Amino acid sequence: MIGEIVTVICCLIVAGFLFLNSIVIVRPTERGLIERFGRYNRFALPGLNLRIPFVEKVFIANITEMMADAQKQEIITKDKLNATVDAQIYYKIKPDEPSVKASQYNVNNYEYQIVNLARTTLRNIIGTMNLADANSDRNKINADLMNVLQTETKNWGIEVVRSELKEINPPSDVQETMNRVVKAENEKVAAVDFATANETKADGVKRALVKEAEGNKQAEILVAEGRAAAIKLVNESANKYFKGNAQILKKLETVTESLKGNSKIIVPSNSKLVNLVGNLAGLKGEE
Repeated sequence: MIGEIVTVICCLIVAGFLFLNSIVIVRPTERGLIERFGRYNRFALPGLNLRIPFVEKVFIANITEMMADAQKQEIITKDKLNATVDAQIYYKIKPDEPSVKASQYNVNNYEYQIVNLARTTLRNIIGTMNLADANSDRNKINADLMNVLQTETKNWGIEVVRSELKEINPPSDVQETMNRVVKAENEKVAAVDFATANETKADGVKRALVKEAEGNKQAEILVAEGRAAAIKLVNESANKYFKGNAQILKKLETVTESLKGNSKIIVPSNSKLVNLVGNLAGLKGEE
């Protein structure tokens, strides 16, 4: 009786172990491949999946974006300089069944393969460029590297998302020379900007002085024109209002001098001079 109980308990333990071992949980960021006796059997989607213990084996593949570091390496450029180059590759396994199968069955250790492929491709690309061109054309290098990786990994079930060239460092002595050249260029630009600013300032002062001189000249012209107009107005007024009276005054002066010498002067009776003398003497001329 006791032996039967122990047997039942053992059977239950084994059954529980087998049941637990048959459960496979696949996360949303994963896909699974189930093999039976070493041969591919079916595709495991996210969620609860069952397998036959000791008969079927599950291989889990991560389908999220991953990064592979190509690591630093020295590359000889076209102008015979040793440049230290480092890059990073971002990729992911496609989530469909054929792609997941290809990542497991078409390539051995895809991350290692991607790294070595990237390093070889960088040597081929940068080796045909001068160091200055490589530094200025990083976008082109990234594009060429990505194109090669996408072509070569097409049958691996992998999608290359992007590639980033982290650095291209020349030898230290070349870097110092480049830094001096850049510094000299910056100083040259600063000097040109300073000279341009001073020239602009001088032009502004010059224009201001010219404007001031033109204003003074215009003011003097207006004053002169005003004076000329005033003189003209005075002359016109004198000719209009005082010309006749001046003649009469001259005649009066002549009469006065004549009377002082008891001289006789015959003038017309209707003359304005007679009336004027009569008025001055308190007399009234005969009619």
